[in-house]
Amino acid sequence: MEATNHVGFDNEKYLREQTSAILERVSRFNDKLYLEFGGKILYDYHAARVLPGFDPNVKMRLLQLLKDKIDVILCIHAGDIERKKVRADFGITYDIDALKSIDDLREWGIDVTAVVITRYENQSPAKAFKNKLELRGIKVYLHYPTIGYPTDIDLIVSDKGYGANEYIKTTNPIVIVTGPGPGSGKLATCLCNLYHEYKNGVKAGYAKFETFPIWDLPIDHKVNIAYEAATVDLKDEVLIDTHHLKAYNAEVVNYNRDIEAFHLLKRIIEKITGGESMYQSPTDMGVNRVSSGIVNDTIIAEASHQEIIRRYFRCAVEYAVGLADKDTLERAVKIMEKIGAKEEDRKVVLPAREAAKNAEKTGKGNEGFYCGAAIELHDGTIITGKNSPLMHASSSLILNATKHLAGIPDNMYLLPENILASVTYLKKNILNGKMVSLDLDETLIVLGISALSNPAAQMALESLKKLSDCEVHTTHIPTPGDEAGLRKLKVFLTCDPAYSSKSLFIGG
Repeated sequence: MEATNHVGFDNEKYLREQTSAILERVSRFNDKLYLEFGGKILYDYHAARVLPGFDPNVKMRLLQLLKDKIDVILCIHAGDIERKKVRADFGITYDIDALKSIDDLREWGIDVTAVVITRYENQSPAKAFKNKLELRGIKVYLHYPTIGYPTDIDLIVSDKGYGANEYIKTTNPIVIVTGPGPGSGKLATCLCNLYHEYKNGVKAGYAKFETFPIWDLPIDHKVNIAYEAATVDLKDEVLIDTHHLKAYNAEVVNYNRDIEAFHLLKRIIEKITGGESMYQSPTDMGVNRVSSGIVNDTIIAEASHQEIIRRYFRCAVEYAVGLADKDTLERAVKIMEKIGAKEEDRKVVLPAREAAKNAEKTGKGNEGFYCGAAIELHDGTIITGKNSPLMHASSSLILNATKHLAGIPDNMYLLPENILASVTYLKKNILNGKMVSLDLDETLIVLGISALSNPAAQMALESLKKLSDCEVHTTHIPTPGDEAGLRKLKVFLTCDPAYSSKSLFIGG
């Protein structure tokens, strides 16, 4: 088994330390703390990838331990709703992700107290989203761009600034303020309510819970560099916290936006509270104990190295499809160079490309395009697949992987010829489709049907569960049907920034 599959993180130790740190911080502020949750509360797959052993839902377990003491406020930026910004892990827009988060929190026994649409400027999609939530009985607040921000402190901290936004009513001592992704308006929401609390005589406080960068690891630790790779579009950079160094003569790290904004934030908090802030640095504001859970630094460093390569491939694809600019891609390349990473350091890259070459040698591609795919199973075995007139490379890859896992001979067919012929006829002659080869989503459905009468297909079907968290690379940008299938299988996918067809529109 490969080293990156070993455990490098202890969830239970982390939970104990993190819970204690949050409760200690609450005790400093008259038992009312606004806690800004950076990153993802649920399904934090970035953390799970760079900290092998990290439960992607460990923050939710933390909230469950505190659930009798918390209210949850969910923020979403009106502009993200309007732009239909997408969360890559699930391929869903931020507004849909907000709805999913509310459902997921409920499943964990935690209700969302309110949703705040931030920087609202009468955007029609944001209005529609508000109506949708209110029809389902969810309290929605509208917060507008703050007048005077960021230069006029007196105007910001006034009834025309933060005071112009409605006070969000909460009852518990800890108010968790979260949102789908960066720039959702979490900090401004915390400060608006902090302003109202002090007007009402409640001496509340503010703190930040953000997993990355890890403040008490070195600036050049690969887990911190992986954070830069994950936020390359935001131009985030991990730096020495100069405020902390000056105040305590101790070298810790934070990211550039927090360091640059700290002086302003400190002045705003002091203006709100009418006294000197207890915080001397942005690191002071954090209640982050993630380093306490690291039990094997070598494993963490190697996992972070691999994540940096994944992020580079994602950025290259986003550039190819027009979702990222050239500067962003160049930053991703520089991060790769910083750690001496190469594309082929990802073990599935070269086998996928070799599979595409083999497809070309046999001449059994599709429309003159030859695509390859590779998967690394949990025992380190590499399985490959290539495209053909019958199916996409991702489809043959997954069928080959399940055969290997189930001990089925490679020359045994899992999908009945008559069903394949019927599906092909449907796509070509009934639905007038241009691409008749089966994508992965379609292949999984046919495999499920085949399992009814074919014991080998049933064995292959059961083996699909073993593919979760495996590494996959394809030599092409997956079609929507391939991407959907790979996402459902919960694999970690990268791909070369190349198209699998001459068509400008790839419909599945």
